[in-house]
Amino acid sequence: MIAPQKKLSFEFFPTRTPEGRAKQIITRKQLSQYNPEFFSCTSGAGGSTKEGTMQAITDILNEGIAAAPHLPCIGETPEEIKELLNTYKDMGVRHIVALRGDIPSGVGVGMSGLRYANELVELIKNEYGDYFHIEVAAYPEYHPQSRSAEDDLNNFVRKAKAGADSAITQYFYNPDAYFRFVDDVQGRGVDIPIIPGIMPIASFSKLARFSDTCGAEIPRWLRLKLQSYADDTASIKALALDVVTEMCERLLREGAPSLHFYTLNQAGLV
Repeated sequence: MIAPQKKLSFEFFPTRTPEGRAKQIITRKQLSQYNPEFFSCTSGAGGSTKEGTMQAITDILNEGIAAAPHLPCIGETPEEIKELLNTYKDMGVRHIVALRGDIPSGVGVGMSGLRYANELVELIKNEYGDYFHIEVAAYPEYHPQSRSAEDDLNNFVRKAKAGADSAITQYFYNPDAYFRFVDDVQGRGVDIPIIPGIMPIASFSKLARFSDTCGAEIPRWLRLKLQSYADDTASIKALALDVVTEMCERLLREGAPSLHFYTLNQAGLV
């Protein structure tokens, strides 16, 4: 059982069809029974899903839940960022997930505009003070593009000290990696809440492809066990449910401030 002070939050991605939007509204209604702290919505590289993100944030606010749009900054000018933040402020948004974001396909490294998440955090703090609660990303198993573990930790510390209020991690299945990461950043003078990101498992093949891209490690024993089930989706879901539930219980028991679920726009597994 989750203690009263342990809040949950849930992430969605923008949909492109009226049917997808309707399904997402039903999913959020199912998850709202857990009294979430907020619902977040992702945003694609280079503003590719900006309209869909805006629609989802509007829907969430109309449903009476706090909304947290993802705000990737790579290649965006300060003026463009401030225009979007002003729009969100006018809508009643008080929570921003500040990210570097993926570099849009075909765009060179010499692009103009902001390049790093700590620059975005500084901009938000300088322009809006404490109006927005700022979340940043954390990588307990280290960002796949980082040069070293030390470099990745230093990048996180820069974001935190630029004014971030809390952080959400990439998903993981090794809680020791999370606790080590928290200890490491606290040793560097950072004590903001670091919220574990939780990815339920429905399909091993999809999880493996996604994990290989984003750098989240599937422990060898879990990978081999899931592989052994082949197309037996019922067994995959049963094992995954036990593994992820036990991990969540341990995280909360040993001090994680809350949990953030990557829903993939579905409520069932969450």
